[in-house]
Amino acid sequence: MDVKERTSLIEAMLFVSGEPINLDSLKGVLDIPEADIKVALDELIAEYKERDRGLLILEIAQGYQMVTNPAYAKLLRKFTNAATSNKLSMPALETLAIVAYKQPLIKAEIEQIRGVNSDGVIKSLLDKRLVKIVGQKEAPGKPMLYGTTKEFLQYFGLKDLTELPTLKELTREEAA
Repeated sequence: MDVKERTSLIEAMLFVSGEPINLDSLKGVLDIPEADIKVALDELIAEYKERDRGLLILEIAQGYQMVTNPAYAKLLRKFTNAATSNKLSMPALETLAIVAYKQPLIKAEIEQIRGVNSDGVIKSLLDKRLVKIVGQKEAPGKPMLYGTTKEFLQYFGLKDLTELPTLKELTREEAA
């Protein structure tokens, strides 16, 4: 398989996947060195970015995914009549931020920070698969520990949790 054919196949795999594909999955199908796959992906990412069209290839959630250009999100939502259920409420965003920055933590810790009961919000985030149960705390009653998911990374377009803004960055943005 030549380089052009390999790159085209990777592009097609990203198109049909609908989910981020990691390098191991691509390597398993293509049976070529990971470095060659990475070169092809970097070329595709640059080519899509340069074309400034309706699609992009991004590194998201420890994988690669073909996505629509965020510049067209509003019109695409209108076109597809997307339900507003994709939107997160302020309590959900607040809870999700607490989990993202302090994970793993138990519901009582979330509620202590928020100052209100969080049963409904946590259930909603679990249903949307933005948080998951990652274990149980060694404490009386063995309460469930919560953490973020791969879907969380996808939802916010993050490669990993290190891409979350720091508190310093957030306070700088608020001051601006």
